[in-house]
Formats: sequence, C-alpha cells, structure tokens
Amino acid sequence: MSFRDRAAGLAAAFLLGLWVAIGAAAAQEPPDYEAWDRLAQRAETVVDRAQASDAALESLRAGIAGWRDQFLDAQGINATRIETLRSQLDALGPPPEEGESEPREVAERRAELRARLAEARAPVVRADEAFTRANGLITEIDALLRGRQIDDLRALGPTPLNPMHWPAGITDLREALHALQRETARTITSETRLTEARNRLPAAVLLVAIGLVLLARGHHWVEALGDRMRSASKRGTGVWSLLISIGHIVLPFLGFAALVRALLLTGLAGQNLTQLLGFLPWAFGLLLAFRWLGRRLFDARDADAIVLLESGWRAEARWYATLLALLVVLQLVTSQIVVLEALPPATEAVLQFPLIVAIGLVLVRLGRILASYRRGVEPEAGIGFELRAIRTLGTLSMVIGAVAPLLAAVGYLNAALLIQPWVASMALGGLVLILQRFVQDLDHLVTGRDTASEGLFPVLAGMALTIAALPVLALIWGARTSELADLWARLRDGIQMGETRISLTDFVALVAVFALGYVATRALQGGLRNSILPRTRLDKGAQTAIVSGTGYIGILLAALIAVSATGLDLSSLAIVAGALSVGIGFGLQNIVSNFVSGIILLIERPVSEGDWIEVGGSMGYVRKISVRSTRIETFDRTDVVIPNADLVSGVVTNWTRGNTIGRVIVPVGVAYGTDTRTVERILQDVAEDHPMVLLDPAPFVLFRGFGADSLDFEIRAILRDVNWVMNVQSDLNHAIARRFAEEGVEIPFAQRDVWLRNPETLAAARPASGEAGPPPPQRPAGVPETGDGEGDGQ
Repeated sequence: MSFRDRAAGLAAAFLLGLWVAIGAAAAQEPPDYEAWDRLAQRAETVVDRAQASDAALESLRAGIAGWRDQFLDAQGINATRIETLRSQLDALGPPPEEGESEPREVAERRAELRARLAEARAPVVRADEAFTRANGLITEIDALLRGRQIDDLRALGPTPLNPMHWPAGITDLREALHALQRETARTITSETRLTEARNRLPAAVLLVAIGLVLLARGHHWVEALGDRMRSASKRGTGVWSLLISIGHIVLPFLGFAALVRALLLTGLAGQNLTQLLGFLPWAFGLLLAFRWLGRRLFDARDADAIVLLESGWRAEARWYATLLALLVVLQLVTSQIVVLEALPPATEAVLQFPLIVAIGLVLVRLGRILASYRRGVEPEAGIGFELRAIRTLGTLSMVIGAVAPLLAAVGYLNAALLIQPWVASMALGGLVLILQRFVQDLDHLVTGRDTASEGLFPVLAGMALTIAALPVLALIWGARTSELADLWARLRDGIQMGETRISLTDFVALVAVFALGYVATRALQGGLRNSILPRTRLDKGAQTAIVSGTGYIGILLAALIAVSATGLDLSSLAIVAGALSVGIGFGLQNIVSNFVSGIILLIERPVSEGDWIEVGGSMGYVRKISVRSTRIETFDRTDVVIPNADLVSGVVTNWTRGNTIGRVIVPVGVAYGTDTRTVERILQDVAEDHPMVLLDPAPFVLFRGFGADSLDFEIRAILRDVNWVMNVQSDLNHAIARRFAEEGVEIPFAQRDVWLRNPETLAAARPASGEAGPPPPQRPAGVPETGDGEGDGQ
C-alpha cells in the first residue's frame, strides 16, 4: 500500500470518527431521572438526620456531583433545534397586541412553532430543575461538613495542666508501646513468618546495605557534585545548585525507605507496626524537606541565600527550621499512635501539649528573626512586596506561637493543632520563594541578563507560582478536595450574562487566540521591517507608516478573531458599551484626538522619523511616531513628547522634509571706514570655498546697512545638508576671522563715552577732613553748559 493510500485511509477514518462523535453528541440521551430521584430523596434524609460520618457524606456528595455534571450537560440537549425554532418565531414577527388579529395561517404556524419549542425545551427545563436540586443538596452537605469542622475547633476537651491526667497519659502511652511490642513478639514466634523472613533475608540485607550507603554517603555525593558544577559553570549556577540540592532530599529519603522496606519485607512486623512503619518514610521525608527549605532560604553563601539575613541569624534560622520539622514529625507520629491505639482525649492532650509548647517557642524565635529582616531598609529606599511579606510572616508566627500553647493549655486541642497548618503554610511560602528564584536564575541562564527580575517572564512566572500555590494553601487549612473541584467546575462552566455564558475556558481560549494573533502580527511586522520594505523604493517614513498600520490592523483582527473563535455573543452588551462609549468619549476626547491625529500623521506623513522639526518652541529630530504622541530628541539629547494633535493642528516647521537642502545666514560687522567692496569680495570667496555650500544657486553677500557700531553684512548660502548648519556657521566664522586679519579689515566692538552732569556736586560731597579729592572733570570744548552731559563716540 502506498503512502497516499495510507493517508487517504487515515483521513477517511478520522472523518468517520468525527461524524460518529457528532452523531453521538446530537443523539445524547437524557439522564435517568428515576434513579436520580431515589438518590436525591436518600440524600435529603441523610442531611436532615445529620448523623452520617464525614466519609459517608463525602461519598454521597461525590455521587450527587456526578449527577449534577450530567444535568449540566443535558441543558444543551436540542440546543440547535431550539435556536432554529426561536429564529422561525422571530421571522413571523411579534405577536399581535390585545384586540388585534393576524392572518389565520400565521397564527396557526405560530401556535405550532410554540408547541414544538415547548416540546424541545422540556428536557432542558427538566435538566435545569434537577441541576438546581443537586446543587442545593451539595450546598447543604458542604454546610454540614463545614459546621462539623467549626464545632471540632470550638470543642473544649480535658486540659493537659490537670495533674490527674498525667499518670493516665503516661500509662496509656506505655501500654500502647507494649501492645506494639507484644504484637511483634507474636509475629516473631510464628514459624511461618520466620520461614518467610529467612527466604527474604538476602533481599532484605541488600536493601539494608543500599539504605545505609545512601544515608551515609548521599550527602557528601551531593555536595561534591554541587561544588564541581559551581566551579565548572560561571553562568546559571543558581539553576544547577537548586537541581543538585534536591539530592539532599531524594538520596536520604530513598535510603531510609530502603531500610523500612527491608524491615517490612521480613514480614515480622504486626498490623499496627506495619501501618506505623509505612508512615515513617513520609515523616522522614518531611523532615528532609524542611531541612532543605531552611538551607535554601538561609544559605550560608550570600549569592545563594534567598532571605538575606545576617550570617549569625541565618545559621540560627537554619537550625530552627530543622528543629521545627523534627517537632512536627514527632507530633504527627504521636497523632498516628493515638489513632492506631484509640487513646482517650486526655492522653492525647497530655502527649501533644509539650510538643505544641516547643513548636510555639521555636515559632516565636523564628518569627522574631523574620520580623526584623532588614529593618534598616525604609519603604522609600525600595522595599518590595517580598520584604513586607517576610516581615508579616514573622509577626504572625510570633502571634500564633504564643496563642497555640495557651489554647492547648485551656483544653482547645483541635484549635491549638492549627499550628501545624501554619508551619505548613510557612513551608509553602518558602517553596514559592525558592521557585521564584529558580525562575529568575533560569531566565538568566537563557537570556544572559544580569538582573533576571528585569524581564517580563520572571514576573509572570512568579505570579503564576503564587496563584498555583493558593489551592495547596486552601487544602492545608482544611479545604476539601471536593470543594476545590466544585470551585474549578464553576470557573470552567462560567457565568451566565443574558444569553451568553462566559467561562474560564472561553477566557483562556480568548487570551490564547489573541496572543497567537499578536505574535503573528509582530512577526509580520518584523518581516516587513527587516526583509521586504528595505528592498523597495519607499522612504523611511513610508516604511514606518506601513509597519505601524500593519500592527494596528493585525491587533484589531486578532481581537475580532479571538472573540468570534470563542463563540462569545457580545450583542447583548452593545447597548451598555454604547452608553459607556459616550461617557468615555467625553472623558477621553483628548486621547481620541491624539489617536486620530496619529493615524493622520501615518497616512499623510507631513512629519516622518528622522526629520528635523520645530514645533511649540521645541526643535529636534523626530525619533518615534506612536498612536498618541511623537517623541522628539532635541540637540541637547533630551526627549520631548509632543501630543499628535499639536502636530496636526499647530504650526510645524520641517527643515528636512523632502530633501536636506537648506540655507545658512552668517551676519558680519566691520568698522566704519572699511572699503565695503573689499569686504564683499572677501566674504564671497569665503562662502564659495566651503565644500558644503552649493554654487548653484551661488552664495550671496548682502550689505544690510549702517549699524550703531559697525557696517553690517550677511552671507546667505544654500547648503547641501542643512543638518550641518551649525558646523558650517562655525567654519565660515573661522575663515572670515583669518581673511580679515590677512586683509587688515577691523572687526569693531561697541564703545560708549560717559559724561557726568553737574560735576560740582561731587566736589561738595568731599570728605570733611580736608583730604584732597580728585579734581572735577573739565567740560570739553564745544559742549554747551545746558546740555544733558551725555554723548556717544567711537
């Protein structure tokens, strides 16, 4: 069989499967409502009695949730037919008003369509009613379970401070341990178990050897590998360091699990001891995980430490993290023994109280360290969200560490045991910080940025990690998985807005389609900018206009395609959007005006990127024309942002539009008495000798007139590139100074002769001591006595 035949066969099979799936969906059978009624009646009875166990209620809730999903799917039965019948009714027009009539054929057709519509909607109505009933039952079960949780927290039990409970507690614990010992002794004395143990002894010995080697050497292997990777790679050391450090959890955990497995493999452990041994590896893994968190958060190396405490406090925080994990593990083991041996509440209170007090003391000390984290850093110095979160975590740890032992002492043991979720929450927060640092290090490894937090990807990934940790946090604090699944189902099903249902999947699809359209638009812009347009004869401004216009059109099309692809019907929101657009239009009219002006600039192109313009007292080069504004770089290298409306409605001087030819004017003054023709000849030669001055049209020297201090001339010349006008002016001034010095032409400067009026008043103001002052100035010949005493001279 050829490749073409196989491909045709696969295509036919795919189309056949698609047709079968569509047919099966169209022929969806309604749920078995009789079975549902029986389950619903039983559930109502159970809820009314409120005597079933939590496990039974959870099982009942799971069954009802499955029926609810069926009813939700059944609400889509006959959807196409219902839509068609409604369209047919709309085509007949609105029904006649009271007292009016319509043609008999139309009335009969309308009645027939209404009957068919009611018949088609009957399964939908039935499914909707059953869905409402199932949802109500689930709400009642959740309320019952939540009420039991609250009652457990408020339950007042025996106080561990009562000395009467101490001997009983110690006796019960000793008896529980003796029970485990007796159970193990009975197992060891069994010939059958001993025979099985002998047969499995080689495998058990091998597991013990592997476990001991991993426990003894695993830590050193991980440290050696980490030092080798840090010395071999100068980039991305944080990534390799984190990945290798996980070995501090995995290898010892595998070693301990191998030892426990070897013990269980012998078959010499009793039933209760088997359950306890099965729990121990996970408790040991929890201890290793807390120790790993402490080492990663408070690493001795400043480059690897996430919470950068002082070196002494970091060592103390690592020790407290390990101690906290050990106490929590002991508390979990104690709870397991209480459950296995069915110990009384008083014994549990006596056994748990010392552990709660120890955990509280460690939390208070660790919280004090975290609350004082970088106290010298003020908010205006750049304190971030992470710093505030760590300080808040430390403060809350001190409060919970002080309150939990008090609750346990009073007798609220279940409320005091909330210290366990708090420790788990702290561990979860530390894990989020570690993963956020890992994302930053990974971004640095890929992109090479020195500060990975400058990129957008680490920020988005950090937000995603924080959001992903919320369900785990809810589970830690007692939320049930069924509640989270129900919340996820609600998000997935969405909310009803008129005739449109907007769900989380629709939103994700909308964002995904728009993101693909946006990426495709940017790729098309890059291809136009770098490959296609540079090979055309279009100038730079036209190329920029085409690239910008392609971007606007692409983003608009991406939005329209995303809305249509997700099947969102926004017609019901048209009136609201219209009303909002009026209000927004008044408030954003300047922005809209700038937006329209930006489009005009891109189409008409009176100003292009790279032009030298002057507008509103600002002069410089156009660097970027965006939708709202235009950025100009002035000659002192500062950026000026000008609204596009000013460029369209105001007066704009474009010095380089169309070409770069421009005129330069150089004013020159010479002293009175200089031959003007000689000056004109010198200036003409200077202008014609400059390479940037065009000879056609030729430069022109203009004798402007007689100034107050000089004879005024001007050089007017056309330059090849007006962008060099300042340099040309400087070159011409240097050449003029040199030629004037060679030709003996004098460049004047302003002079003033000042005559004092009534000089005799100075003589009257001489010092009374008789000191001889300067003689009074004499009036020059020819100056009348009644003159104003002021005159000008060269």
